[in-house]
Amino acid sequence: MAREFQRGHKARISDLTAGTDLYVGVQIGGPGLTFDISCFGLDADERLSDDRYFIFFNQPKSPEESIQLLGAQAGDTESFRVTLDKIPPQIQKLSFTATLDGAGQMSQIGPGYLRIVAGGEEVARYAFSGSEFTTERAVMLGDFYLKDVWRFAAVGQGFDGGLEALLRNFGGEVAEEETPAAAPPQPQAGAGAPSFAPPAQAAAPPAFGAPAGAPTPAPAPQPMAPPAPAPAAQGFAPPPGATPPPPGPAPSVHAQPTIVAPMTPPGAAPPPPAPAPAPYGQPTAPPPPGYGYPQAPAAPQAPQAPAPPPGYGQPAPPPGYGQQPPYGQVPGQMPGQIPGQIPHGAPQGVPQAPGVAAALQQFKETPTGQRWTQQNKKLVRVDLGIGGQPVLARQGSMVLYQGKVDFSYKGAGFTGRIVGNATGQEMQLMRCTGQGQVFLAEDSTMLHPIELQGDGICVSAENVLAFDESLQYEVRRIEGHGIPGGALFTMQFTGTGTIVVKTHGTPVVLPVTPTTFADCNAVVAWSAAAQVVVSSQVRMRRNAYPGDTGESVNLQFRAAPGSFVVVQPYEI
Repeated sequence: MAREFQRGHKARISDLTAGTDLYVGVQIGGPGLTFDISCFGLDADERLSDDRYFIFFNQPKSPEESIQLLGAQAGDTESFRVTLDKIPPQIQKLSFTATLDGAGQMSQIGPGYLRIVAGGEEVARYAFSGSEFTTERAVMLGDFYLKDVWRFAAVGQGFDGGLEALLRNFGGEVAEEETPAAAPPQPQAGAGAPSFAPPAQAAAPPAFGAPAGAPTPAPAPQPMAPPAPAPAAQGFAPPPGATPPPPGPAPSVHAQPTIVAPMTPPGAAPPPPAPAPAPYGQPTAPPPPGYGYPQAPAAPQAPQAPAPPPGYGQPAPPPGYGQQPPYGQVPGQMPGQIPGQIPHGAPQGVPQAPGVAAALQQFKETPTGQRWTQQNKKLVRVDLGIGGQPVLARQGSMVLYQGKVDFSYKGAGFTGRIVGNATGQEMQLMRCTGQGQVFLAEDSTMLHPIELQGDGICVSAENVLAFDESLQYEVRRIEGHGIPGGALFTMQFTGTGTIVVKTHGTPVVLPVTPTTFADCNAVVAWSAAAQVVVSSQVRMRRNAYPGDTGESVNLQFRAAPGSFVVVQPYEI
């Protein structure tokens, strides 16, 4: 029975089959749409460093025939033969892609799949459909990649561009069409796509075989004008003059978690900065209190009149004990001095005040191996390489990213837009995919990552910054009485994953009791198990008098012990 894959799922090839001579079939189609299905052979940097490993309709096989284009058969739009143990060591990844040839979008395609067949038996299948895409014109369907052993990953990542966008993404170049100088060499009689017989040498079981009922593959298409590469020797050998491949696969930089060596032991305070040197031409003297680093408090002195501004070349008087230097000035630094710059006239070789590294030490990136990491109260980082799931974030919330990350528009669909506009719970989202780290923030609000483990939480759409795509979310109605319409709305998130909630100021979390009421403009979130109703204090006889308390409509919470409500010190 074939193993079903979803987008982002990965597995070892050896866990799927003992064979290494595999059949890869792709089925994709749509009304009036034409597709080009290709395979990119990439190096350790995920670049197409050798054009001979771009397998498509004009180049149907690699030099040593480890990757071969077979054509349409057995119900597949396109098929390949991949012999893993014949792939040269410099090829670390095979990316199977589909691009539109002509007008259209990937959202118009019907249900399709990428499947792996070993010995005539299907062992893996990744199914997809047009509902997963919008305006994309190209999509990376699946990857065979070498990480100690060969593995398979269901990708399903789209590009708005077509085949040219994929080529540029993999470091290839789009050659301009030229008139060929001579006719291409004709293939020998009988040459074409390989039959379904196993290779000449003894192959690991099971042997290569297409799915049952497959017709004999058609002859391979003819190559275009570019000259054919020199035939390879028996087995694989690099072309003359080429640099031999590295002995082993180089680790991907972006696949590794970001680790920063701590400057100080955990829990320890940073070392005090060195005192600033004496001005040029004056003897070195102990630093005055408060200059550079706080000293012990001195005896109180009578207040003095403010001193006149310093003259040219003279430093401003240091702040007294307990006072901070002016905004933007580093302690121990001359006014107007660039951080790390040696003051004018100071002798060379003399230890100076702390430089840039020491001044920015407290703002260093927080090291961790987790998927979500809070860098500070207003900035959060997500590592897309951990977990393999995309992240949905509010549009425009990315402030920095590292690695190979793709940002695409996440539409809510026609029904979602109607519901969002009617309830006020519409979220303008983008999908973050790839291998790298993304830093998120918005309007300097405080961020709070909340991990869900099969439970649920209700959050207003206005207070959601980002969340794992694995979470389910829907608009939930709040029942009420005494106000026109009789209901308010919120977003309910359930499942397993992390959601980042943003607040204006430090929130407070309160347990729910029978007498818990909250202002609907200040409440941020509450447990999904809590029952919420709208409570109104509007009385008709009071409306005749001027003035209003501003607290006419509140939310009343009722729930079993253990439920909570989160309120921020701010009303939206």
